[in-house]
Amino acid sequence: MNLVNNRYEIGGVDLLNIAKEFGTPVYVYDAQKIRDQYALLTSSFSDVNVKIRYACKALTNQNILRLLKGLGSGLDTVSIEEVQLGIKAGYLPDEIIFTPNGVSIEEINQAVKIGVTINIDNISILEQFGNIHGDKVPICVRLNPHILAGGNYQISTGHIDSKFGISIHQLRHVERIVKSTGLKVNGLHMHTGSEIKNIDVFLRGVDILLEATSYFKELDFIDLGSGFKVASTPDGDATDIVALGKALSQRFNEFCKEYGKALELWFEPGKFLVSEAGTFLAKVNVVKQTTATVFAGVDSGFNHLIRPMFYNAYHHILNISNASGVERIYTVSGYICETDNFAWDRKITEIKEGDILAFKNAGAYGFVMASNYNSRLRPPEVMINNGKAHLIRKREKLDDRLQNQILIEI
Repeated sequence: MNLVNNRYEIGGVDLLNIAKEFGTPVYVYDAQKIRDQYALLTSSFSDVNVKIRYACKALTNQNILRLLKGLGSGLDTVSIEEVQLGIKAGYLPDEIIFTPNGVSIEEINQAVKIGVTINIDNISILEQFGNIHGDKVPICVRLNPHILAGGNYQISTGHIDSKFGISIHQLRHVERIVKSTGLKVNGLHMHTGSEIKNIDVFLRGVDILLEATSYFKELDFIDLGSGFKVASTPDGDATDIVALGKALSQRFNEFCKEYGKALELWFEPGKFLVSEAGTFLAKVNVVKQTTATVFAGVDSGFNHLIRPMFYNAYHHILNISNASGVERIYTVSGYICETDNFAWDRKITEIKEGDILAFKNAGAYGFVMASNYNSRLRPPEVMINNGKAHLIRKREKLDDRLQNQILIEI
């Protein structure tokens, strides 16, 4: 987002015009930012055979999936529905990895029939899978390295209390299942969460995973998940991808020589690719002053953007209707019949009713986590590509919500 002649724009398109044309609330995605993030990631790991599998749970609009496929990305999926979306978007089965958690063996067998890479993260399913498929279907095994690489315990997935992955302390159990069922393990996987701040801590997790390869002699790839942090505040911390790429590439190449085979290095970025590309626009319905607080109430709520309430996530908010105004302190709240504050005591340029607020870093886990709570309807999505704004999802209508309801005689 750039400020040009006192107007905020993305890719040369005025955001106030977006709000006027498509209404509010509305999600807006910058296709060029996604391209730039993808290029930064791949160039940072240019010294190794790197493969990107976009973690599509972050944002599943078919146009985003097609954009990333065109850049050379594969997909990381966590449900059979995401697998099916990937196939519909044009991905080949061997470009998709399926890493579910807590699903049934029946759902995993559905993915086997489609032909995607299967990633198993618990002992029970590993044994069931081996008894059914033996050595006919190669698999990846997800290990939990017991590493807390980031600061948010809720969204970190590699710590000791996490439900994700098979503990590294269960490797002997894994080995016995593999040998007794004839399973062929061609990949090892870890994912520590989406808040990697300390590169050295992450690299310790990598070393743990690489040490685990001694149990598996037929590997084709190592999958390090992602968790690359993007800055949520104007001066916030972010993962130094260039520094990580340099350190990790050297370590991985040394490992491949020790292993005796040149393996592929896989990553599954989600937030890193799409978070900063997304902006959420909402209109101020009311400015309400209480004895202690000035509320700016917008035409949205946690039904559209739940991360601030769910994860205490920070989204920088700009009043794009008053770019150069005097800053005042506001609590930005929604229109849901719950306490659904987006921000507390936030400095924002002076707000009037009817102004448009822009929430930054809204590309990841924004629309995909939206709901119809209070019977509110989900917003449209717009992609800015090559200087033009394209509607890529219509605003939901009440009839859309009612189409699967069946009325009975009462």
